[in-house]
Amino acid sequence: MLKLSVEFKEKYKNLLGEKAAEKMFAAMNDNSKKAFRINPLKKVKVSYPLNERVPDLSNGYYGEISGNDPEWVSGSVYSQDPSAMFPAHIANVKPGEKVLDLCAAPGGKSTGLGEALKGKGVLVANEISTSRAKILRENIERWGITNALVTNASPDELVPYFKQYFDKILVDAPCSGEGMFRKNPEAIEYWSPNYVETCKLRQQDILTAAIKMLKPGGKIIYSTCTFSPEEDEQIVEWLVKSYSMQILPIENITSTKISYGHPEWGSNNSELTKTLRFWPQDDLGEGQFAALLKLPDSKTETKTGSKKKKKQKKSNFALTNSDKDLIDKVLKRFTLPVPLANWKEEALVRNNHVFIPVINPIEIKGLKILNNGVELGILKKNRFEPGHQLAEVLGQDKQTEVIDLTSEDEFLSYLHGETIQVNSPLKGFVLVSYKDMIFSFGKIAGKTLKNFYPKGLRLLKK
Repeated sequence: MLKLSVEFKEKYKNLLGEKAAEKMFAAMNDNSKKAFRINPLKKVKVSYPLNERVPDLSNGYYGEISGNDPEWVSGSVYSQDPSAMFPAHIANVKPGEKVLDLCAAPGGKSTGLGEALKGKGVLVANEISTSRAKILRENIERWGITNALVTNASPDELVPYFKQYFDKILVDAPCSGEGMFRKNPEAIEYWSPNYVETCKLRQQDILTAAIKMLKPGGKIIYSTCTFSPEEDEQIVEWLVKSYSMQILPIENITSTKISYGHPEWGSNNSELTKTLRFWPQDDLGEGQFAALLKLPDSKTETKTGSKKKKKQKKSNFALTNSDKDLIDKVLKRFTLPVPLANWKEEALVRNNHVFIPVINPIEIKGLKILNNGVELGILKKNRFEPGHQLAEVLGQDKQTEVIDLTSEDEFLSYLHGETIQVNSPLKGFVLVSYKDMIFSFGKIAGKTLKNFYPKGLRLLKK
């Protein structure tokens, strides 16, 4: 039984009425809803039952998955609260757009945005927390996204590099977390009316920076995992009043399990009924709020990229012909997806790391970058070693140079970092899969499959 404070209960009895509030409190003591998304970038058949779809979503299903399943390790599925799937969905991202996920970790929404881009355009996924940014990078790499820049910066630090740059910005803002109380009961300890007000001010600061990076006519998707009107309807009203933003209707929402915003919780702006609310008592998922807003069009010239535009000095980053020969000896054995097809012209090298950037490194010099596009691998003395992100990207297409592990024991042993004995005519670098789901590189020498699964991802125990 959750220990909700008297202040919290009284607040929502006043807002919802006693009967509806008690229904919400009761639902907050029920079990959380588990769900996952299937990755449309990877053409694999998952082993989970697909009996119950999350309403209004094409690739979201109810069910529980494990981080040790081949579906997860290969980036074929992503475990995510069903309500949290909607902000990326309502962004309605199109290939070729420039999109920012400003508060992106752990990456559920970024993977949703990235899959919609289909390798075209730009996704900047940012996280201010260094530890959480590393998790964000891992999840984006696992999903096989080729056109993401992963940054570890504050919103204000991003602004000089991306003034009026993005078509769409998703701000899943840090909040008081009321909608996640049943999933994370420890969040109850932090709750107070003062904390709600602190969160509101932080959200305004984040959105102030976001507006500076949005193109005229661009759209902001604002979401929280709280019920608090101060952080939801009232923040949307603040955007409308401060920046003349327009609240847009959210299309393709048909489920009766999804509710709408309350004008009376703001200043009676009827447009607030275009925003979405997800309540635990409606049995879709955890608590969530989402709104779609548009910045006014303007004839102001759009500025893109760094405030200090520079031509790329190819001598700093360009591959030599001998570098390309070493890389080609490895890559020519695999079927490359379209975003990697022109790697000889597009790939750069920095500190021996070979990558295809989504944004010119010169234009983002000074930002803390965790990943820029696709890392193909590392140049070592007279050889090229393909990287883990490349393996996850190659998993999007049918491959022939693959060792499919034959048992769960072999699979778990490989995740643990062990070598595997194989009987195969293949040699050298190969892709490694289990149940036809590619998740790593390996290297065959004789009858031994040497382990190239990254040490930072390995299982500590089998």
